[in-house]
Amino acid sequence: MNNSVPKSKSVNNFAPDPDALILVDEADRSLGFLSKKLCHEGQGVLHRAFSLLIFNESGELLIQQRAASKRLWPMYWSNSCCSHPYGDETMETATQRRLNEELGIHCPLHFLFKFQYQAQFDATGAENELCSVFVGRCREPVQANSDEIHDWRWIDPGALHREIAVDKGGTFTPWFKLEWARIWRDHRQEVLVI
Repeated sequence: MNNSVPKSKSVNNFAPDPDALILVDEADRSLGFLSKKLCHEGQGVLHRAFSLLIFNESGELLIQQRAASKRLWPMYWSNSCCSHPYGDETMETATQRRLNEELGIHCPLHFLFKFQYQAQFDATGAENELCSVFVGRCREPVQANSDEIHDWRWIDPGALHREIAVDKGGTFTPWFKLEWARIWRDHRQEVLVI
């Protein structure tokens, strides 16, 4: 997979744009910054991201249906929350910021793994991310941001696994399907006892 930045895209070594994403290599070394829009054009440019899976006290996972206004995978069901750290933001700061912005909650998070993927949405847009996956348990009521989230629900992990297994129509985001398969295979017991 070619992760180099196309010559037509100008990379900065600083982040003048508050929405500039952190470009990385496959070892997660920072290579500079590029606007969020340009990072997702064409086949995408590899950038740092995170994915959060939040469970309640009953062990159910919070999943969300992405808002219709999203450029990529609108109205698809996905993990609890996902986004990107900006500028010099630490992963801890970024994950807590996004939990609050999207779901109106705060909770401790536990790192599980990183994975790299590229997923093409259409001819002009894609995800190309090195994604850190975190899990947490929350007792706070969810206050979903309607600008980001169309709908949300709590689901039992086993029921979710069955839904994804029969999801031939593609109602789940590609990154969520990839990370959930790995969680179910390699981290199931760890996740179920958070």
